[in-house]
Amino acid sequence: MSEPTIFERIIDGDVPGHVVHETETVAAFLDANPLTPGHTLVVPKEPYSRLRDAPQDVSTDVFEAVRMLSPAIEDAVDADATTVGINDGTAAGQEVPHLHVHVVPRFEGDDGGPIHAAVGSFADLDDGEIAGIASDIETQLG
Repeated sequence: MSEPTIFERIIDGDVPGHVVHETETVAAFLDANPLTPGHTLVVPKEPYSRLRDAPQDVSTDVFEAVRMLSPAIEDAVDADATTVGINDGTAAGQEVPHLHVHVVPRFEGDDGGPIHAAVGSFADLDDGEIAGIASDIETQLG
């Protein structure tokens, strides 16, 4: 059995955290290393590593919490907008192996970029390559 993640330890009350929302399946707490004031993490209480590992009902609960929390967080910190993101896997920058959604309040002039800035450059794909990828995705969905 692996050691509990920091998120599990916050949920269990073993590590202090500023929990702002909790249901039977989901917890939300302020990020200990916030990008902006109000930066919140929304996590399933069970430690699913990635989005693909979470059952549909749990992922639905997580995203319902994100939907509900986003405007509350914006209003609490007087933000102008919100960026919502998931680093889903280590190659995407995931540091804690427990699915978590970042809700990051944004402010005019905060020098933060769009989500497209997460990757250094745009993929150089022609229409045929894009169509092939779309077909492959459809095949994977069954």
